[in-house]
Amino acid sequence: MTRYHASVRGGLIAIALAAALVAPADAFASYIFGDRGVQHPTLKVNRRGVALITYRTESGRSRHILAWGAVNAVAHPQTPPVAQQAFKIDYSGGWKSHHNANYWRTLENACGRYDGPALPFFVAGCKAPDGSYWALQSWQRNLPMRGYAPWTPAQREPELHLSHWSGPLPVLDVTMAWTYQAQQQGFFGRLLYQGEPVYGTRSPSARVYDPWARNISIDTLDSSYGPGWKHATQVNTHPVNGGFCYTFVPQPPPAGYPGRDAHGNGLGTQIRVEAMGPGVTPIVAWVGSRLPSLVDPAANAAARRRFDAILGGDRHCAPERP
Repeated sequence: MTRYHASVRGGLIAIALAAALVAPADAFASYIFGDRGVQHPTLKVNRRGVALITYRTESGRSRHILAWGAVNAVAHPQTPPVAQQAFKIDYSGGWKSHHNANYWRTLENACGRYDGPALPFFVAGCKAPDGSYWALQSWQRNLPMRGYAPWTPAQREPELHLSHWSGPLPVLDVTMAWTYQAQQQGFFGRLLYQGEPVYGTRSPSARVYDPWARNISIDTLDSSYGPGWKHATQVNTHPVNGGFCYTFVPQPPPAGYPGRDAHGNGLGTQIRVEAMGPGVTPIVAWVGSRLPSLVDPAANAAARRRFDAILGGDRHCAPERP
């Protein structure tokens, strides 16, 4: 009996962010606002590079949040160490940063129409006078795995993400492949930023935080999980190469789920891969189609060469080599 190794060690990134009024503080990655299920978010940016994000919470409370001080990213940890890009955040609308609770009312928008690259989960965006871009994205990042329907508000409600960048976006370099001696289908790839692999030093989880680490989120369309897009799982990028791999095989859900049904292998007609970019760059995505059931030897050989170029020597992914 074949023993499948389906790259499920990556855990969900859990970032607890206070929604109360707090002093300006560093926040890593595209900033995730502490409130979930926000309504009517808007974005303004003044000529000094201070962004104002306004929205209404589910309880009806209005929030006016300031963010500034970061653009782009560093792809991975450096030697000697360098700081990752991170916003300064003021949830008080200006009281903590400017000693003026009405500062947000005085912020004059200088950010023009968004004409940047298409982004997944796009809510709002604009182009600043210096040519850089700001964007808000709304993402259901915490959906349960294996296509299970969410059963808690935290799983169901989207997160609001803020990013700020100039130049090229991060890139999800993904290749579909026949794996495990061509018995199964999956994919492999890497997350790149400015040509450099994106990775951290530890696998992120609910108990482990690494500001450099990145999880790859995997969704599948019209699969054994059910019609429409369903969430399959998340895996993390690997140190040094920024690589990842995944094969669609039946896997029981983790402990604590309302059932033990694997819901089949989850291979859909299309596959969607998403990731938060490093630093304060946006969420990016890749979408591709499943492969034919009949293996194409030439295509499989090309995928094998690509695998070796990206993941050669990666012991974690070696069993999934095409």
